[in-house]
Amino acid sequence: MISRLALALAVVLGASAAVADVPTTTFTNPLLPSGPDPWIARSGDTYFYMNTLGDRLAIRKTKDLARLSEAPEITVWTPPATGPNAQSIWAPELHRIGDAWYIYYTAAESGHDDDAHRGIFVLENTNDDPTIGTWVDRGRLNTAHTGIDGTTFEHRGKRYFVYSPYVGPDSDLAIAEMANPWTLTGREVILARPDRDWERRGGRQILEGPEFLAGPRGDLFLSYSASACWSDDYAIGLLHARPGSDPLDPKAWTKAPRPVLAKAPEQGVYAPGHNGFFTSPGGQETWIVYHANPGPDMKCTAKRSPRIQKVTWSARGLPVFAKPAGTRTALRPPAR
Repeated sequence: MISRLALALAVVLGASAAVADVPTTTFTNPLLPSGPDPWIARSGDTYFYMNTLGDRLAIRKTKDLARLSEAPEITVWTPPATGPNAQSIWAPELHRIGDAWYIYYTAAESGHDDDAHRGIFVLENTNDDPTIGTWVDRGRLNTAHTGIDGTTFEHRGKRYFVYSPYVGPDSDLAIAEMANPWTLTGREVILARPDRDWERRGGRQILEGPEFLAGPRGDLFLSYSASACWSDDYAIGLLHARPGSDPLDPKAWTKAPRPVLAKAPEQGVYAPGHNGFFTSPGGQETWIVYHANPGPDMKCTAKRSPRIQKVTWSARGLPVFAKPAGTRTALRPPAR
């Protein structure tokens, strides 16, 4: 015989599950109070979220991004006490490649937390669910320079890797072909340098956080973050290559003259940057995830928080980015 307490508990748990299954109709940014360098990957109807934590890698799993704060943070990897990837664990990206998941992340060598000892590393997990299973350390990518913020994409049967190398006083954008998800092959070329005034704010000349976006007509796009992250003028720029272009050809890429996403003080959004792209289930919608500060002069701290917004497409097949939306603007979540 079921006790009254057990029956009451079952009713409560059932009601909670029912509520969780009801799609959210609107949400406001940010999704979390903290989350620098956010990243979202989707598998089926499930979203996997990561951001910089500094001392470990963790994943949140949810079917409703508007309820991301309710998803528990699952630590999947902690760095070794010593070695080339022991500290400053930054900018994780989760990618499904073939039958495995890969996490690309930036790290620094123990005892040398500086640009000269920073690189991009790779972990591999063959489980269908990246929050469980074993993550195997595939080591540091063989980039030509030290650098940060690695990402990967596939185009016409070939896989490419893009990152932000330290080249003299600049942080640039470089690309190379991949022999496999943890090995670069062939020549590495610089695609873009910080040659615009809006890419040199905050006392540094910086292009970082490159992210790939495929256009509906075959165009190739690479977004990036420009200027120093401690500047309120930190913003997102865009490179464009026409259909049929060779991604390894720097001349194929054209830089947008102005940021495609910049601060919006009227919305309480400052220093938007370090973005990624994802689609809703079935690929119906394209979305951008990025971080920003809720106020001016807040620098590069954990107060940077994750935000998402829908990206639309022009008749010419170019991405259209809405102005950053803050807590004052209600948004519809990704289609389910």
